Amino acid sequence: MSEMITADLVDLDLSADSKEAAARALAERMVALGRVTDLDGFLADVAAREAQMPTGLDGGIGIPHCRSEHVTEPTLAFGRSAAGIDFGAADGPADLIFLIAAPAGADDAHLTILSSLARQLMNAEFTDALRAAADANAAAALIRGEEPDGTGGVPEGTEDSVDSVDSVAVPAAASAGAATGIATGSPDVGSEEGPRNGPDDGPAERGRPFRVVAVTSCPTGIAHTYMAAESLEKAGREAGVEVVVETQGSAGFTRLDPAVIEAADGVIFAHDVPVRDKDRFAGKPTVDTGVKAAINRPGELIDEVRGKAARGEVTAAGAAGAAGTDGASGTTPVERGGKPGEGYGTKLRVWLMSGVSYMVPFVAAGGLLIALGFAIGGYEINKAPSVMDHFVWSQADSWAALLFQVGGVAFAFLVPVLAGYIAYGMADRPGLVPGFVGGSIALTVNAGFLGGLAAGLISGAVVMAIQRVRIPAALRGIMPVVVIPLISSAVVGFLMFVVIGKPIASAQKAMTDWLSGLSGANAVLLGALLGLMMCFDLGGPVNKVAYAFATAGIAVADPSDSAMKIMAAVMAAGMVPPLAMALATTVRGKLFNAAERENGKAAWVLGASFISEGAIPFAAADPLRVIPSSMVGGALTGALSMAFGATLRAPHGGIFVVPLIGNPLLYLVAIAAGVCVTTALVIVLKGLRKPAPGAVSGPGGTDPSAPSPEAKQPVAA
Repeated sequence: MSEMITADLVDLDLSADSKEAAARALAERMVALGRVTDLDGFLADVAAREAQMPTGLDGGIGIPHCRSEHVTEPTLAFGRSAAGIDFGAADGPADLIFLIAAPAGADDAHLTILSSLARQLMNAEFTDALRAAADANAAAALIRGEEPDGTGGVPEGTEDSVDSVDSVAVPAAASAGAATGIATGSPDVGSEEGPRNGPDDGPAERGRPFRVVAVTSCPTGIAHTYMAAESLEKAGREAGVEVVVETQGSAGFTRLDPAVIEAADGVIFAHDVPVRDKDRFAGKPTVDTGVKAAINRPGELIDEVRGKAARGEVTAAGAAGAAGTDGASGTTPVERGGKPGEGYGTKLRVWLMSGVSYMVPFVAAGGLLIALGFAIGGYEINKAPSVMDHFVWSQADSWAALLFQVGGVAFAFLVPVLAGYIAYGMADRPGLVPGFVGGSIALTVNAGFLGGLAAGLISGAVVMAIQRVRIPAALRGIMPVVVIPLISSAVVGFLMFVVIGKPIASAQKAMTDWLSGLSGANAVLLGALLGLMMCFDLGGPVNKVAYAFATAGIAVADPSDSAMKIMAAVMAAGMVPPLAMALATTVRGKLFNAAERENGKAAWVLGASFISEGAIPFAAADPLRVIPSSMVGGALTGALSMAFGATLRAPHGGIFVVPLIGNPLLYLVAIAAGVCVTTALVIVLKGLRKPAPGAVSGPGGTDPSAPSPEAKQPVAA
């Protein structure tokens, strides 16, 4: 394997004035050495990773990085900026910029070395030496872990701070794919001799240090994952705390020894992607945060978990796991999906999305079964007797009645599931029982969809309030099984039956009457609004709000004509973005890179199936052009669908349920109109764009903005 960084990949006088320009300047060095095959495609992958989370770190470091199919071998490029470049770090611009490029199928050995660099960036001596390096050869040697040849001007005493690549690969292998070593305040890691902490260490036994197990992970699994691990270990050594870190990186991971987890006094999750096998850590005081928090303030996280242990704070799921009732994870879905510092509005959105995401499969299955029942047996099939009393194998009407009645049973779960999983999103498993009970009561009092929302939020709040009450250790085992379900169900039942059920039922009826009365311009405007919402975030919260609004209208035995029009408009608008991106990559492929053209092929099927997420890769790479264009096309389609009076009883299916649509030909015209408008806008906007900041002349000194068969236009906005 060639060296991952050479002097040709070092720029000690990086003059770029933006992170995009810096990435381009360093990437061009990779292209010149044949390490990157498609400059614009690679930069699009870097931009997509940067959009997930800024890659600036405290201490003047920027680490743009990605895994890309355009990279031939793992490569590092280093740039040093005198003016500094903003990479989103809290303490200001970065002067040390590392561009890390890993192939899409990089092997473990390569990723191990990349992770070693990430750990070294937490070493102040290492970064100081890079700032003092006088030439590119010395900087490259320092990054590789080699002793400078004397020409680089690296200050004495810093050479030993960086191990050789071969030597760092061994310990990093234990951390890149496995748990890292234990960081303590003593060289004898495994020793329990001699007290090192006082009695204020919470549950830690006298005579041994406080023990913490941690998991770190980031979307790419190359840099932040290992930097967070190194930072936590270093803070642990300074505080006299044993820290064992499981790095769930790109090179895979090895689970911590169960005995190590069992002996731990606290847990720290520092992650921006879901922690794998999280239930192993149930029953422990837990701090759950983003990966950058572990890099920037590891000491605070250790202090926080020690404080929770001293107060005996564990989550309800953790208590359940300790009692042996379940292996549920120790945090709620909100904590798993959220980030530190989120406001109540953001958490509310996540709670609601938890309920909607679990409700959608019931909507799809029940709605399609009902629609098939109508297609086979006609619209009078809803008056058929129960198939338990009358079912003839050879009659189509009997099969239609069976499909309709099974679909109706599935639909009956919509509101309870919505309420139950909103409560689950707030309070984890203990919220399920009162949530389902509250949702069922909402149906009983005719409070419908709105009642389900209220029941879910109330159930979660009641359980969270109960969980805050300090309970003797002897009673913790029965709390999630008996006490919490009993008290929370009683409270929620009282509130839904006696206090808020009837007012919500009145509001639900008023909304239903309003929808039934929509006609003319009002209906068209509503269709346009729903189309805008469906295309705003392509499967995100706003999209799901519009979809849930539509499905709530048809989730009854006999939906109104207006409700079916709304459902048709929502599905039509949701099909526009992926179909438009597929068409755009077909008619003007040169405006898109190779990866996007490949995604365009899949977008045909995704769009036809009413999966709006098929346009996400395009929106992530160029949001300022793709999203507004999609919204315009979606609004047009939604408005036309309402104007044409198209109706739909099925909540999903795309073109595959066209036979079940009222006015199917005009419905397809509405979709085609929106697709054409979005396609045209995307092509025009992409054709007008300027080269990305920091662009340089192409081969032979040609203007990079000039069209040419060999030169691809930059993708990032």
